[in-house]
Amino acid sequence: LRPPTKNMTKGTTSFGKRTSKTHTTCRRCGGRSYHIQKATCSACGYPAPRLRSYNWSVKAIRRKTTGTGRMRYLKHMPRRAKNGFREGTNAVSKKRVSK
Repeated sequence: LRPPTKNMTKGTTSFGKRTSKTHTTCRRCGGRSYHIQKATCSACGYPAPRLRSYNWSVKAIRRKTTGTGRMRYLKHMPRRAKNGFREGTNAVSKKRVSK
C-alpha cells in the first residue's frame, strides 16, 4: 500500500492513469471496437455470424447497408438481369458492313 496522496482531483491527474486499452481493431469491420476481454466487436458483433444492427438506430443501418461498399458482385446484377443472365455468347458486331 502506498501512502495517501495529497491530490484529491478527479481530473487531470486521474486521466494520466488511463493507460490500458479495452478495445482494439476488429478483423471484420476494421474499427477500434473489438473488446479484448469480451472478445466481441461493439460495432459489427464479430465473431457472431450476423452483422450487428438494431432498428432503433436507423442512421447506423444507413451507414453499413448494401451500397456503401464496393458491391463487387451485386453491382453487375442489373445489367445481367436486363439481358436475361445470358452467358457464353459473343457480342454482335456493330461495325458497318461494307457492300
